[in-house]
Amino acid sequence: MDANRRRYLRLCALGATGVTLAGCTGQRAPDDDTEDGDDGPTDDPMTDDSSGPSGVEKIDDWQYDPEEAGERSVSISSGNATAANSSVSYSSAGASADAAESIGLSAGGATNIADFRRNVEEGYLPLPESVAYEGLFYNYYFDTGSNGTCQSLFCPSYSTAVTEDPLGGETEQYITVGLDSNLTTESFERKQLNVVVVLDISGSMGSPFDQYYYDRFGNRHEIEEGDDRSKIAVARDALESLTEQLRPEDRLGVVLYESEASVAKPLRPVEATDMDAIRDHIQEDVQARGGTNLDAGMAEATAMLEEYAGADQTETENRQIVITDAMPNTGQTDDESLQDRLDDHAENTIHTSFVGVGVDFNPELVDQITAVEGANYRAVHSAETFETYLGEEFEYMVTPLVYDLTVELDAEGYEVATVYGSSAAEESTDALIEVNTLFPSPQEAGRTRGGVVLVQLDGSGEGELTLDASWEDRTGDEGETIKTVTFPAAEPEHFDTTGIRKAVLLSRYGDLLRNWLVHARDPEAVPLEDDGIGVPPAESLGEWEQQSQALTIGSEYAERMRQFREHFAAEMDAIGDDELEQDLSTMDTILDAA
Repeated sequence: MDANRRRYLRLCALGATGVTLAGCTGQRAPDDDTEDGDDGPTDDPMTDDSSGPSGVEKIDDWQYDPEEAGERSVSISSGNATAANSSVSYSSAGASADAAESIGLSAGGATNIADFRRNVEEGYLPLPESVAYEGLFYNYYFDTGSNGTCQSLFCPSYSTAVTEDPLGGETEQYITVGLDSNLTTESFERKQLNVVVVLDISGSMGSPFDQYYYDRFGNRHEIEEGDDRSKIAVARDALESLTEQLRPEDRLGVVLYESEASVAKPLRPVEATDMDAIRDHIQEDVQARGGTNLDAGMAEATAMLEEYAGADQTETENRQIVITDAMPNTGQTDDESLQDRLDDHAENTIHTSFVGVGVDFNPELVDQITAVEGANYRAVHSAETFETYLGEEFEYMVTPLVYDLTVELDAEGYEVATVYGSSAAEESTDALIEVNTLFPSPQEAGRTRGGVVLVQLDGSGEGELTLDASWEDRTGDEGETIKTVTFPAAEPEHFDTTGIRKAVLLSRYGDLLRNWLVHARDPEAVPLEDDGIGVPPAESLGEWEQQSQALTIGSEYAERMRQFREHFAAEMDAIGDDELEQDLSTMDTILDAA
């Protein structure tokens, strides 16, 4: 197709005046000098990306001009302030839907603690909130305790444990909620998708993917190993991978934002779009420049999706995917207003995914995001994980399956003390466990990545616990199960499964880390009056800005961590998961600072 013809079809897509309907429906346009039959549809239009349904020529509807955008853009330094860079270290085995026979579920929320690990590696003191329990859990695969009889989209299963605090010796009792499903890779099918990608093209996206930023002042620290391409180059490749996951009936739109926002591609069915041309534009036209006005980008995306807000939500998913390498610095930027907007969008059947590129969002902001129904968040710190998330794992990211899961506990002498592994843990009460959204999650050797929520119980009751679980699935149907679990009259150490054993180990690890990080900043906040691990004081979290504070650990906590490291290593051997070695290495790095 010559340049005049391509330009004519683009004008048609934009509704330009003077463009005839004949040209818009694929007939020869007035300025098309090709012979009849040339450059036309093939016999099989779905195998030729230049032709759409019924032989109608597909349209290149890209409308972003980088030169025009550059003229109005305000150039800023590529040293744009961001949070710490880090890497994901869990195994990606089983991540592809094609590689696993069964699919499990996991709670929405942070999907790693890479921010914590990278700060430790670089010699800085992380924030306590960077140790997200759901992120810890999502690093690993869990035996959920399922008996293999699940016959519905969601089936909770339960496992129990009686175990001693390895530092204090106090006996503790736990139960896991296993997040099971009857889905398989053959039966799993996402809904028809209306998706708008909101891509940050600010100046900082031009910096190398492996460049390390720590704080809001832009203090730069180089990483010796990693992908030296720019973040915008990797984002282009990841976005191209995303386009290849779309089906003909899906709709795709693209918004590019820096100091201002531009609709680069209107929301249009894939089957009516020249996707090869769109991929070419992504590679050629998407460059980094300007500031970071997230508010403007999301406003454009919302306007595009509002037309489809009334669609049948049992068949259609409306989602905006925001890809950025920084906290926004223009427009509405505080987390409360962002959560309000995401709540409004969710009520209007528009869900949101955030992808942090080489940056981990402030933990409080992550909590605000993932508290919203259907929303999720992921930080990516390598080209491989970026392209996997928007490629192989794309269908999982855009397919919330279960909403508003609650598990009510009815048991003589027991109450809920602490909940681990759910971004909604703080909303739980003495008798109620809450999880906002469950997403599909890959399985490996019968285990599910991040597939449990752990509950520590208070009390000295014995015998039966009644657990009443209720939820709403993606079709709007409500579900409920009532199960009676007999808590064993067992002495420590008792674990029904390796899954609950691993969850208890990781929750204790997270508690110890958070207590150390709070104590390092405010020794009076976590007094060392006993030898137990203890649950971190919630009122002390969120008090500190992220800053370049040197990694330090006092002698008291160093001794506690040495003892816990021995326990951790023994449990790793008992559980049989060598992946836990990464957290042993993290503790070694911390202890080197003692």
